[in-house]
Amino acid sequence: MADYVLAIDQGTTSTRAIVFTKSGEIHSVGQKEHEQIFPKAGWVEHDPAEIWENTKEVIGTALGKGGLGNDDLAAIGITNQRETAVVWDKNTGEAVYNAIVWQDTRTDKIVAELGGDDGADKYKDVCGLPLATYFSGPKVKWILDNVEGAREKAEAGDLLFGNTDSWTVWNLTGGTDGGVHVTDVTNASRTMLMDLKTLSWSEQVASDMGIPLSMLPEIKSSAEVYGESTKLHVPIAGILGDQQAATFGQACFEKGMSKNTYGTGNFMLLNTGTEIVPSENGLLTTVCYKIGDQDAVYALEGSIAVTGSLVQWLRDNIGLISDAPEIETLANKVDDNGGCYIVPAFSGLFAPYWKDDARGAIVGLTRYVNKNHIARAALESTAFQTREVSDAMNADSGVELTELRVDGGMVANETLMQFQADILGVDVVRPKVAETTALGAAYAAGIAVGFFSGEQDVIDNWEEGQRWSPQMKDAERDRLFRQWKKAVTKTFDWVDEDAEAAEEAAEEAADA
Repeated sequence: MADYVLAIDQGTTSTRAIVFTKSGEIHSVGQKEHEQIFPKAGWVEHDPAEIWENTKEVIGTALGKGGLGNDDLAAIGITNQRETAVVWDKNTGEAVYNAIVWQDTRTDKIVAELGGDDGADKYKDVCGLPLATYFSGPKVKWILDNVEGAREKAEAGDLLFGNTDSWTVWNLTGGTDGGVHVTDVTNASRTMLMDLKTLSWSEQVASDMGIPLSMLPEIKSSAEVYGESTKLHVPIAGILGDQQAATFGQACFEKGMSKNTYGTGNFMLLNTGTEIVPSENGLLTTVCYKIGDQDAVYALEGSIAVTGSLVQWLRDNIGLISDAPEIETLANKVDDNGGCYIVPAFSGLFAPYWKDDARGAIVGLTRYVNKNHIARAALESTAFQTREVSDAMNADSGVELTELRVDGGMVANETLMQFQADILGVDVVRPKVAETTALGAAYAAGIAVGFFSGEQDVIDNWEEGQRWSPQMKDAERDRLFRQWKKAVTKTFDWVDEDAEAAEEAAEEAADA
């Protein structure tokens, strides 16, 4: 009897397979990291073949640890890093280039050229997104423009494109032997190529970007049977981009409910119901989820590029810490940041600024500041960036935040969670099961096959794990946030022609 649902979480740093019970609890897990490839400053890539091999391995690990066979699984759900573009040959099954990751900024000139006199908002009425290096469409154009023979193959109908959900499903369902080429509305809404109103590909935007429609996957709902795994013979029945999956797993089904995920970056979503709400304050309008034939539910989203990856940078590039948990240990050795602020604009600034030419900065340094203050400033930067997004959401929606549901790896850091409550001035709530991204995909797949009866099962399973309430005085909150806003301005307009030339010279010297 099928008593479990398998979720595949193809994330930015790793791929995980998690088996969930009907009560929404974790039964077993398999996880494996993949290489982060940085060919040049601002370029971030993954090897799609490595991701696929890891996917197969972690599925085997999760089932093996759980003592499960194929017959124990009711369905498979997929959640994934969004905006990371894979282009592959449908005849060979091989990617024509590495996956270009959502953090990558190489398409800045393409973005500027596409915007022309209309600027960043050229397609916003169609897709809800500003022209930015973040999204998939310009990445596909870069591959077609720069990989030898790629455009010819694409125009001949031999190339396929998708975010990593499409790549995973295509391979799971047979690849070159009948693989299903699909995506769901949430992933499609992150490409810049989908019309938010019709939930179909925009021929005009695709034409402007030089992307043949034949490359694009069929757009489906977030919960329906797309095909069957050729190895496990289990239906693949749920697809949600990672942040929408977390929103679903957090049971944010009512208009006005919001969640924030703390991972490589931070992503805050506010459910706006069946209404498409344009943002006037630097947020994205996106699809939240669509269950089968039901109406699509939309969201406002604040996307922050660098939060957890700042901790990785302090560990791997700077050597300040030896492992991620040590950041909290150091931060707790001091009472405050000592006047130090870190603005981690490694890939420019995302919401609410959308400045591709910003670069990271550490400001407010004095001889008094030590590594403990820097560690604390790193954690605080995550909370400050979330406050900026929250303020933008309040302004766009007209609804004041009353509490924030949180999930993701960084929510284990209690110092960060308390500071987040302090700087927001509202309660921060962590669920009992913090793996809400994978859980959301499992719920969607389970709903599609009748394993779960619907959203009410998700609501009934959600359980509060821990709550942090604000302890900071209003005057101190205002002072700290004012200083943060000043620090952010120091990162603006850093990249110019001279800076780009210097970066390229440094790369050439390193390669020599």
